[in-house]
Amino acid sequence: MTGMLVLTLLLSVLVGLSLGLLGGGGSILTVPILTYVAGLEAKEAIAASLFVVGVTSAVSVLSHARAGRVRWRTGLVFGAAGMAGAFGGGVLGGYLPGRLLLLAFALMMLATAGAMIRGRGQPPEAVGPRELRLGKVVLEGLVVGLVTGLVGAGGGFLVVPALVLLGGLPMSVAVGTSLLIIAMKSFAGLAGYLTSVQLDWPLVLGVTAAAVVGSLAGARLVRVVPERALRRGFGWFVLAMAVLILVQELPSPFGLVVGGAAATLALAAVVCWYAVPACPLRPREVAAAP
Repeated sequence: MTGMLVLTLLLSVLVGLSLGLLGGGGSILTVPILTYVAGLEAKEAIAASLFVVGVTSAVSVLSHARAGRVRWRTGLVFGAAGMAGAFGGGVLGGYLPGRLLLLAFALMMLATAGAMIRGRGQPPEAVGPRELRLGKVVLEGLVVGLVTGLVGAGGGFLVVPALVLLGGLPMSVAVGTSLLIIAMKSFAGLAGYLTSVQLDWPLVLGVTAAAVVGSLAGARLVRVVPERALRRGFGWFVLAMAVLILVQELPSPFGLVVGGAAATLALAAVVCWYAVPACPLRPREVAAAP
């Protein structure tokens, strides 16, 4: 077993931890790991990540379901719509240039990182249960599924806020339900990619096994680890990974320009966060109802 393979498997445990704790983030980590550590081509990495995240999510959802943190009707409706979009995205992604897919993936990472770092202005417990908005859920599922199938990302961190806002689910239930949706969309996107991409199945299965171990640990830690601090720290990590991909994939000198600009903005953000009391990066606190 080579050093790179061992490193790939160890890093894959983080994929499962992310899915088990946050209900998303699996592909955000899996694609860079398979591309830059395991050495797979972009399309192979995206397709493999869909399998890894699909299996890991399916296993992790069982722990959440036993604890009553899965809303099955909402998840199945959203997931069915997402499968249609994901299959189409997977077929389309198989015929697009790998560099273009990685650049699109990096942009998705930037959007995800920004949402994670800033957080939500309204705490989940302030959102009450409401009737399922079927039309909006189906539309959102199609759009998120298309993105997931195309670039292998955009699952949990788009699904979880949608479940909170459209379905009125508390955060813990939204996380569990999102895993069901991610599993459904991931397998549909994989089916689309397999029409044009071949996978290294021994590697993929090894990475999947490591991620499953992480997901089981993450599901147990979901009530212990502070969700806000974890999400914010993970967001900064995702931001750094997005910049790394842009530097690697953009032609010179654009990659260096992006890297320099990102470093400058990151420094400015840190100064704003810790030195400016009214920093706009911080989520606004919502006053508790009397």
